[in-house]
Amino acid sequence: MNDRLALGVERSIRGRKWTYRHDPATLEDYAADTGLPLFQAALLSGRDVDPQAVETFLKPTLRNSLPNPSDLADVEKAAELILDHMSAGKRITLFSDYDVDGGTSAAQLIRWGRAAGYEFGLYVPDRVKEGYGPSEAAFDQLKSEAVDLVVTLDCGAAAHVALEHADRIGLPVIVVDHHLMDHTPPPALALVNPNRQDDTSGQGHLAAAGVTFMLLIALQREARIRGVAPDFDLKSVLGLTALGTICDVVPLRGVNRAIVRQGLKVLSANRNIGVQALADVASAEPPFTTYHAGFVLGPRINAGGRIGRADMGAELLSTENAQTAYAHAAELDRVNQERRKMQDKILTEALEAAQRQADEPVIIVAMQDWHPGIIGIVAGRLKDRFRRPAIVIGIDPDAVPPVAKGSGRSISGVDLGGALSAAKAEGFLLSGGGHEMAGGLTMSPDKIDAFRVFLRDRLSEDVAIALQKDSTKLDFVLSLSAVNEELMQIVETVGPYGAGNPQPVFAFSDLTVSFAKRTKGDHVRFTLSDADGRSLSGICFRAGESGLDEPLLMAGSQRFHALGQLKPNVWQGRTRIDFHLQDLAPVSD
Repeated sequence: MNDRLALGVERSIRGRKWTYRHDPATLEDYAADTGLPLFQAALLSGRDVDPQAVETFLKPTLRNSLPNPSDLADVEKAAELILDHMSAGKRITLFSDYDVDGGTSAAQLIRWGRAAGYEFGLYVPDRVKEGYGPSEAAFDQLKSEAVDLVVTLDCGAAAHVALEHADRIGLPVIVVDHHLMDHTPPPALALVNPNRQDDTSGQGHLAAAGVTFMLLIALQREARIRGVAPDFDLKSVLGLTALGTICDVVPLRGVNRAIVRQGLKVLSANRNIGVQALADVASAEPPFTTYHAGFVLGPRINAGGRIGRADMGAELLSTENAQTAYAHAAELDRVNQERRKMQDKILTEALEAAQRQADEPVIIVAMQDWHPGIIGIVAGRLKDRFRRPAIVIGIDPDAVPPVAKGSGRSISGVDLGGALSAAKAEGFLLSGGGHEMAGGLTMSPDKIDAFRVFLRDRLSEDVAIALQKDSTKLDFVLSLSAVNEELMQIVETVGPYGAGNPQPVFAFSDLTVSFAKRTKGDHVRFTLSDADGRSLSGICFRAGESGLDEPLLMAGSQRFHALGQLKPNVWQGRTRIDFHLQDLAPVSD
């Protein structure tokens, strides 16, 4: 890894090594092979884009990227069954997950159904009371309401107990999902999931919103064959597909990249009254980017599911009524503000508890009444702060018997989901599992200490190895004179950025802090200057939490290498380029 060391930084102020994302030894060859300028070549090489695929990567289109939906196992069967029930006037209820991916999946189908003169029912389980996915109780309720067919969205692929119950009570179910599943599928009329064991489509990277879009194409095809196709432009819901894809943090490669690139244009056209209302209450204006989707619109849609009103997001995104849209948007914005206050309180308490475990391989903090809809966000913040797996557990002392629910986030190279499954098998947890980077659990509060010891013994070696390999990846070392709109346009060509295509990180060498001021929210505004008098202004978010506040505020004549991201800041028609600082390293004389 030392051959990729950037600016000689072995240990920054945040304790990180800085390394190039690309291989500097082969960069010039890559640039020559692709005919790209060195800067753009560094961005593409660092993202492992094959030189032969550069043009497709830079100009993704649905025409070039969209797979044949029929390649997905059971998708044609699902489309036929849904149309059979629609034409017979039977009741179909969409059972969607409570997050953005589930909500956007449901909204796509509802909008298509409405164009076809059919109104799908909607059921979204309460995150706190019902938990994730289908349950026997939910299926009993739908059966009692004389529902003829249930279509699960973004859930159901691993819900064996619930679907076996549905089979027993005579409630037909179609599963549309993307989550990993074991070899034995649950009983269903059709199971559309590119991650089922026998699916050969190669589209396992799709979010549920993407799988639903594939189903919509199949529905439109089948409806056309039957002569009942609605006058519906499938691209009109591509903004919802993109929103779900971004917020579910699936890799933005292949068809996902085309979905997001094209879908953001649709989203920005403001033809969805729900999105428009949500953007208005959040004071966000198009053109929308992955940032708006992931950090402005997404959290507000998710807020209803985190602390009540789980179905509000899907209703907002599917309504055609402006009054309903703005009422829902205002309520979601209010709930999101409550969520942020609750999150800040829990985070403060969790950080204080975690500080005492800073040297532990896995940080596990627990307290009574921490909201189960918030703890996953806090776990992610602890993981980022301490650079090790973190689990946040909320204890409900009023439950009989008392119960503790936890959510965890991991670091690359440490399989947290596997460890949680092992802990359940050993009897430490009532339920638990997930994937390598994240997981959830339910347990008895009196087993938390033993669980902590179990994870310490199981993961300490993996964490130690992961930390040795850990580094901050940067794309290019720039001079302040290179920062201009032309540079940002080149950066834009490599977007959209997200999972699998990380936002570029740049470094600047040998700068001084010419201005710094603490602002509201633990942030620090600053200006960095070079020896020639050129300057770059920006902000360091949560500077106190990261430990960068004092170096900025007390810098004096100290010289630093600086690392972070460049962001265009549009205000009243004028564009300024801000530097979002992530780390500093003192310059050694």
